[in-house]
Amino acid sequence: MPASAHDRGLVRIGVISDTHGLLRPAALHALRDSRLILHAGDIGDPEILERLAQIAPVLAVRGNNDSGDWAARLPETLIADCVPGLRALIVHDLKTLACDARAAGCAVVVSGHSHRPLIERRDGVLYLNPGSAGPRRFRLPLSCGWLGLDDDGRLHAGIELLEPD
Repeated sequence: MPASAHDRGLVRIGVISDTHGLLRPAALHALRDSRLILHAGDIGDPEILERLAQIAPVLAVRGNNDSGDWAARLPETLIADCVPGLRALIVHDLKTLACDARAAGCAVVVSGHSHRPLIERRDGVLYLNPGSAGPRRFRLPLSCGWLGLDDDGRLHAGIELLEPD
């Protein structure tokens, strides 16, 4: 597993998904030095976003389990310039992605839904699923993710386990 963004001195963006109404202290700790936090949906409770915003500004999308007036105000897909030099496309479920991230100038696609942490490159775009930070599902790990830009503008990503498997 790559070294954490804390260890590398990178501009850090915290990434979380599938909290389903549960914001663990370990997740708050993992996100503690973030300049920005991306939540890839299935938030479960608007209070989660409020608590994350105490750490850093939050960009979030609506997941398939998010409902109510608060959730209706969230987009299903969001393209954002996170920090200078880093444009991200955020979507809950990759299967619903209706645009070409590369053509939209996005260096990274952040998603959730599967509860499975994943970092991979496809066609020059980094795909990051931080896994689930909420209630445990089956035997999948509990995790958050991070993105970072180094001084040379290179993009890095990692997964932080919230508890040992």
